Amino acid sequence: MLVNIRAGRARLFISISKGYNSHVRLVFMGSPEFAVAPLRQLLQEGYEVAAVYTKADKPAGRGQALGIPAVKKEAVELGLRVVQPRSLKAAEAQAELASIQPEVIIVCAYGLILPKAVLDLPRYGCINIHPSLLPRHRGASPVASTILSGDAWGGTSIMLMDEGLDTGPVLTRAQVLIREDDTTGSLMSKLSVISAGLLIDVLPQWIKGEVEPQPQDGARATYFKPLTREAGEIDWSLPAIDIWQRVRAFQPWPGTYTRFQGKLLKILAARPCATEIGGARGTVLVFGRGFAVLTGVGALEILKVQIEGKQAVSGEEFARGQRNLIGAVLPF
Repeated sequence: MLVNIRAGRARLFISISKGYNSHVRLVFMGSPEFAVAPLRQLLQEGYEVAAVYTKADKPAGRGQALGIPAVKKEAVELGLRVVQPRSLKAAEAQAELASIQPEVIIVCAYGLILPKAVLDLPRYGCINIHPSLLPRHRGASPVASTILSGDAWGGTSIMLMDEGLDTGPVLTRAQVLIREDDTTGSLMSKLSVISAGLLIDVLPQWIKGEVEPQPQDGARATYFKPLTREAGEIDWSLPAIDIWQRVRAFQPWPGTYTRFQGKLLKILAARPCATEIGGARGTVLVFGRGFAVLTGVGALEILKVQIEGKQAVSGEEFARGQRNLIGAVLPF
């Protein structure tokens, strides 16, 4: 089953199953903000969330204060039991999970591997929310991969988990049109809401045996390596459209950046543009009231930047404040 969502604002699906679900005992596994909406929706629909599993707190930021996963914050506010094992491979962790006696486990961007003993534990299996149109964009960064590939449509898949990497059969999918200004952050926000509604729509059908899982076509599968901070450095020898896709795909992390006068210059927003001016790759030129940079193919208009130690500003404002910007050649 594939659902198309063309509206600019995502809306939750309307479930007719409310009241049926109160006896279904589940465990929810998730960590980032993307997983919060599905957790909330499960509770609103009357499911018994016996425990919430999320990644362990870890130091974050310059002060190295403990960073708390978004799902943990939500679960604590809702008074739910929170479990944060370092791994699910240990016998003790598996025994604790078994003692909860979940009938189904819902997984959404959890961040830990589920071994076979865990996959086999619940009566209705482990159901994963994966924000891509499987089998396309398996792996750790599916939304960034979708934008990097220039796909016209993004989406989310609800699948049964097996021991492979996003290889299990799919219960349902929904797709959404990608806007030219969509970033990984904005697309993730839409897909979080869409995923929550899609899960609520299909879960009772699966429990009642009304859904036939569809095997994935492995020959059509694509993978993308996990993102690294270094991936954000711009190579101006690439075509403008490729750099534009990177700028969008790498927001909010790891971001895209170059260097100007020895300082880090973050490129926060940009778009390909047409210019008849030639020159070396990386050359900065006037474009409209702001500026653009020549690339391997075409030019990239810079819409928003942030130079090291300063606040983010528009490309136009940055160009006005930098006497030596126009004509400079940015490194690559």
